[in-house]
Amino acid sequence: MADRSLRGMRLGAQSLQSEEGVVYSPRSRYTYLCPTCGKETEVVFSAEAEAPDSWECKHCGQEALRLVGDTPVEVDHSDVKTPRSHWDMLLERRTRAELEELLEERLQYLRARRGTSEHKHSA
Repeated sequence: MADRSLRGMRLGAQSLQSEEGVVYSPRSRYTYLCPTCGKETEVVFSAEAEAPDSWECKHCGQEALRLVGDTPVEVDHSDVKTPRSHWDMLLERRTRAELEELLEERLQYLRARRGTSEHKHSA
């Protein structure tokens, strides 16, 4: 019986699918040059996709610019908003005088609450 043992494939060891008849979508390769480290990054996109003007450099993480020929494209950052802090947004809603008044009211409330809680613990 040992000479007639069944032999087969291990599951998952090899794919039974072939690449026959598979049609790949058209691709475009773009090169990005990092002005910080001077290295190039190549990225492949679908031919239908619009390639962005900038891409993160895979070497240093800074912004790399897409090369058109041998020159990098100019990226317009004029529409980028500067981030606002919580303090900036607060100052849009209240004046400094109003904030000082609210702070004083809250401090008085906390001091009064702390004062009454100390009397309860000592009794």
